Amino acid sequence: MDTQLRIGFIGAGNMAYGIAKGILSGDVRPLNVKVSAPSSRNFSRFEELGIAVTHSNTELVLTSDLVFVAVKPHLVPGVLGEISELVTQKHVIVSVAAGITLATLEQLLPGDAVVLRLMPNLPCLLQEGALLFSRGSCARPEDAALLRSLLQHCGLVEEGPEAWIDVHTGLSGSGVAFVYLFAEALADGAVKMGMPSSLAHSIAAQTIVGAGRLLRDTEKHPAQLRSEVCTPGGTTIYGLHALERGGLRAATMNAVESATDRARELGLKMAAAGSTK
Repeated sequence: MDTQLRIGFIGAGNMAYGIAKGILSGDVRPLNVKVSAPSSRNFSRFEELGIAVTHSNTELVLTSDLVFVAVKPHLVPGVLGEISELVTQKHVIVSVAAGITLATLEQLLPGDAVVLRLMPNLPCLLQEGALLFSRGSCARPEDAALLRSLLQHCGLVEEGPEAWIDVHTGLSGSGVAFVYLFAEALADGAVKMGMPSSLAHSIAAQTIVGAGRLLRDTEKHPAQLRSEVCTPGGTTIYGLHALERGGLRAATMNAVESATDRARELGLKMAAAGSTK
């Protein structure tokens, strides 16, 4: 990777910050990174990393080689409309906006624009994210390799067909909140049985961290790890039976399905809005 690569972020929210932190953990120097946003509210944490800030999206594009578009989905048409005339074949545009398809992005940019669509999740803030990206029609394998190299310190990075991006949104983007809900319920159960709330929440958090690391690092199927915890007639199988009676498995699958469907719905709405411009 070119260590002089100039990287820009349009948007100064959590995803931009998490990705920026991960990128700076590699070979990219802070002086080669810039962030733009209409408000200065989030600038200080970028400035603490040595990153330059600006209120001008056009200035950012003119001084960047690779640009992350990290704004809310409804803002994407306006942002791309503002910078479209400045985007050349030498730029790589990476959208982090949920639900915005590659077709919509390419419609809003010059016909030869190099576009990739990326879906990260909140744990990118700690470089423990799960990121999936897809290439647009003009993006080459070397563009994918560049993005993967940049993001390698952000967590797990995978490339796949665009059809998987909305599924990833339901599984991992929204899935983070599903895990938090489960953690809250675990702690509430312990509180109900007499444990102090602060201790219950600490133990619930560590339980999820430990279980997640075992699942990732051993590469065992979840069902295998679950069976290793269960003993005949023991506490765990009784608890699992209660979860199955409560419909946890079906409810979780339904949650991923609903979040995925919503991501697709948002994409269709944005595509329709873009086609009217």
